[in-house]
Amino acid sequence: MRVTELTELTDSTTGTRTVDLRYFAAARAALGRSAETLTVPPGATVGDVVARLAAATPAAEPVLARCSVLLDGRRAAPSDVVPHGAGLDLLPPFAGG
Repeated sequence: MRVTELTELTDSTTGTRTVDLRYFAAARAALGRSAETLTVPPGATVGDVVARLAAATPAAEPVLARCSVLLDGRRAAPSDVVPHGAGLDLLPPFAGG
């Protein structure tokens, strides 16, 4: 697992928080990794995290745009705030059944 700092989102006056991310299927292939830990500021949203991932890996943006995101095991909206120590799972659409 690697640690990536989201410098554009970090507010040094209020501290930062860590978030564990896991990527599945096409998201894992597009990003080139299965998991990482990010440092984000208080108040960062699911949408902020996904946007930063897309900006850091532009080729992954089409896949990330279609992913469902789970926040601690529950479906998350882009506006949901990511708490310290949370887990985000990015799941692209699946076929089959």
